[in-house]
Amino acid sequence: MTLNYFKDKLFDLLNESEELEIADITTEDCNSVFTVVMADGSAFVIKVSAKES
Repeated sequence: MTLNYFKDKLFDLLNESEELEIADITTEDCNSVFTVVMADGSAFVIKVSAKES
């Protein structure tokens, strides 16, 4: 699985989740970073990277 494929799937999972009450997701694709803003105003940064074998 490639890193880009994983990032796409992760974005889809976050975007489709109704349980998490996500208000917004911004992406910095070139840096592999998602910023997730919740309905209550809290925000989380997710950095995605591949583990080297």
